[in-house]
Amino acid sequence: MSASKGSLIKEELQDEGGLLSLEKLDRASPDLWPEKIPGITDFIAMSNTPIRTPAAEWSRGLSQEDMAAITQLSTLSPNALIMEIKNIYDEAYQLGISEAKEMTRGKYLGIFNNAKKK
Repeated sequence: MSASKGSLIKEELQDEGGLLSLEKLDRASPDLWPEKIPGITDFIAMSNTPIRTPAAEWSRGLSQEDMAAITQLSTLSPNALIMEIKNIYDEAYQLGISEAKEMTRGKYLGIFNNAKKK
């Protein structure tokens, strides 16, 4: 039984050799792969600036700091991202509590009543 398996493997390897092509394609040839805009490859090679692509619609109006934060969050694992979201939620909750305390304090001190009279 193992002899028949060995002979089948040899036959398959011989058949695959028949599918091998020794033809080489010269992908740098301008005749085979012409440039869509003549000379663009040389122009890009001379330029030190990156190719500009229009900004995505959602990213318009974001500062560099916002983009850095998005980049930082995009590198986090799913679990780390969940923990970061929980931390932001906790900070927002604590800020809300602090704001409520200050509003109550302002009411007791009569700060808001004086602003309405002026």
